[in-house]
Amino acid sequence: MEVSRTRALRGPNMWSRHTAIEAVVSCSGPDLAIADQPGFEARLRALFPGIGPLRPKQSLAHVLEQATLALQAQAGCPVTFSHTHSTSEPGTFQVVVEYSEEDVGRMAFKAACELMEAARNGGSFDADATLAQLRELDEDVRLGPSTGSIVDAAVARGVPFRRLTQGSLVQFGWGAKQRRIWAAEVDATSAVSESIAQDKDLCKRLLQSAGVPVPIGSPVDSVDEAWQVALDIGLPVVVKPQDGNQGKGVTVNVVTREHMEVAYKAADEIGHVMVEKFLPGSDYRLLVVGDKLVAAARRDPPHVIGDGSLTVKQLVDKVNADPKRGDGHATSLTKIRFDDIAVARLELQGLTPESVPEKGRRVILRNNANLSTGGTATDVTDDVHPDVAARAVAAAQVVGLHVCGVDVVAESVHQPLEEVNGGIVEVNAAPGLRMHLSPSYGKGRNVGEAIISHLYGHATAKGEDGRIPVVAVTGTNGKTTTSRLIAHLFSTLGLRVGMTNTDGVYVDGRQIDSGDCSGPKSARNVLMHPDVEAAVFETARGGVLREGLGFDRCQVAVVTNLGAGDHLGMNFLNTVDELALVKRVIVQNVAPNGYAVLNAADPVVANMAGVCPGQIIFFAADRHHPLMAQHRSQGKRCVYIDGDQLVAAQGAWRETIPLREIPITRNGAIGFQVENAMASVAAAWGVGIDWDTIRRGVASFANDADNAPGRFNVMDFRGATVIADYGHNGDAMTALVAAVEALPATRRSVVISGAGDRRDEDITIQTQILGKAFDEVILYQDACQRGREDGEVLALLRRGLEGATRTREIEEIQGEFVAIDRALDKLQPGELCLVLVDQVEEALAHLAERVKNG
Repeated sequence: MEVSRTRALRGPNMWSRHTAIEAVVSCSGPDLAIADQPGFEARLRALFPGIGPLRPKQSLAHVLEQATLALQAQAGCPVTFSHTHSTSEPGTFQVVVEYSEEDVGRMAFKAACELMEAARNGGSFDADATLAQLRELDEDVRLGPSTGSIVDAAVARGVPFRRLTQGSLVQFGWGAKQRRIWAAEVDATSAVSESIAQDKDLCKRLLQSAGVPVPIGSPVDSVDEAWQVALDIGLPVVVKPQDGNQGKGVTVNVVTREHMEVAYKAADEIGHVMVEKFLPGSDYRLLVVGDKLVAAARRDPPHVIGDGSLTVKQLVDKVNADPKRGDGHATSLTKIRFDDIAVARLELQGLTPESVPEKGRRVILRNNANLSTGGTATDVTDDVHPDVAARAVAAAQVVGLHVCGVDVVAESVHQPLEEVNGGIVEVNAAPGLRMHLSPSYGKGRNVGEAIISHLYGHATAKGEDGRIPVVAVTGTNGKTTTSRLIAHLFSTLGLRVGMTNTDGVYVDGRQIDSGDCSGPKSARNVLMHPDVEAAVFETARGGVLREGLGFDRCQVAVVTNLGAGDHLGMNFLNTVDELALVKRVIVQNVAPNGYAVLNAADPVVANMAGVCPGQIIFFAADRHHPLMAQHRSQGKRCVYIDGDQLVAAQGAWRETIPLREIPITRNGAIGFQVENAMASVAAAWGVGIDWDTIRRGVASFANDADNAPGRFNVMDFRGATVIADYGHNGDAMTALVAAVEALPATRRSVVISGAGDRRDEDITIQTQILGKAFDEVILYQDACQRGREDGEVLALLRRGLEGATRTREIEEIQGEFVAIDRALDKLQPGELCLVLVDQVEEALAHLAERVKNG
């Protein structure tokens, strides 16, 4: 068994909507099935009993799939999907296994390979250690409970998210509607407000000036000064760092000089020390989001209950053995710390770590009640007095925090703070949410949903979902022109548009990246851009295979055509039907209220309607096409040609645009541009652009080298017609021949090369088609042969011209620009030359210079 390639599919893909590890696995000869491996299953089960049921005829690739999924599942990862696909190559499989965290998925796959090797060769495999490593890695890389709860609420609401770092920085929404959080802190919170919250003394003075009750106290620089301040304000006191968090270095109820020394040392290790009056009562955390109190919890300090037989240390070890307690924030409770502060707190109770407390005695290990030091939380949200809630909101707003953890110490929160001698002791930016999500006692609160509602409004009140209109375009030919025209229609509406295609990335008409940018990375970059109000993505086969989609769903998916296909023979895609499995991914991920725009005249494309979660808009030039007629009779949307009009119809409703008002069609003479116009108009209709805007948009879209480079760009050169196009497959050649035959010319010539990574027959078919329509063919060899030997592509192109019915002159040239110059130099007025460019930008610039100089 050999693994030749491993990929991480980070978005919806041809296998599922799940993120997944995809690997190419080869099993040859006697290694193909379990039954061919004597003793293999027994050894495998001995090494990893959790593998699950197996079948004797199951291939080893299927076992690898099953092991990878089982390892993740038993490590606690929420994964359920896996699949093994038999390719056209005997014994070669594509193994696909879902992951929730990419690093964990990769580790699980590697471990599964090691397990398989050990089972085959009688080696060793420590399943328990492997599962422990997977759990540890999963806890390290997955989002913590606070950030995770907000992301879960966003997903439930339909808000898209993207994790921007390995930490807790997350983007919600797309483009101009994006918002960001860092843990439980939102992007609107200023650094000034966060700094104020961190400076405990400054924060307390601001709260006091606003009439919020706070304990008195001040910063100190030494143990002696700390003790003097304690005596001045009256014992007991609290000692804490001025800019600490999570309860680190906080000691409460300090009443002796010895305890002060321990407490000062603990606080000084964190930051500048301050001393303040100890308020009697319980410790409460009130969570404020926006202008509302959304949760409250009483926090109790870490403690143990004596049983008359175990020492304090043994009781702590027993409590820490609870699986609900962990070392980080992944569990609902944290292990109790047993350190110098705990020992000092025991001394105040007349105890040592080796003391055996009597049965029922409550032994306090720390006076602060933070969960991060081992405390517990009890939900009291429904018990908070309105006045206490109002004071908490006021405290958050004085500091300027949109999500704020307000720490209150009081005998009770049932009454106003002044009546119970309570006060607000701290406010916290980016507060931990764990105590509210999964309190030790009481009801959990969906505080993540409250934060999402603060960012995007309440869902019940037509709140936003953070999405901008997204149109995805795929097909064999016409993708780029259609993408550009749809983007132009959005721009005509007044929106700032982000667009990706095979020419680059564009935002609001400005190119921000160049090259083939039709993959998921470019799409994600556009959705991160804060100016983008609508997005159009040309979605190529390669990116979907390599990584999946760069978005979770689109409002409209457009499939222009598949025809005879392109790039066949690559990545185990040998037929048009197999290619359709990749192309249809955008259709499978249309929003439920969205549309798939499908070419009814292409049966493979039309068949994609069955996998669309939304509705269908069919387009075809022939309105009498059976599928079009059926769709129209059902009152569904269609776009077609009636005489010299482009027609959009639904039931008895009609909207028409004369083809003479769509310049790229040249009064309807260019058939493939008519199809591109129909697809674009249908897409605009699907996203709800009004018809006046659609009319103005198609009328103002010029098919020149600036708007649509390499897409049937027509130029005049010394009275001859020059057309530049990027066509590079048989279907494109057929469409181009039909287009040039609609244009007058006394003689026709064509300049062409071929992409070396295509099959031999795909290269040859192009010149077979061109040989019927052009008098002269100039073949050129470009700079990149893509794996072919020198002259091999030219030989295949020349083979296609054997027996050509029209071509009489054939010339071979080295270099694209030399070939272009040769063709232009031979042109006479009234003739036509089609230049099939390879280096689009450079070739168009060269042509423009020649046209300019005449």
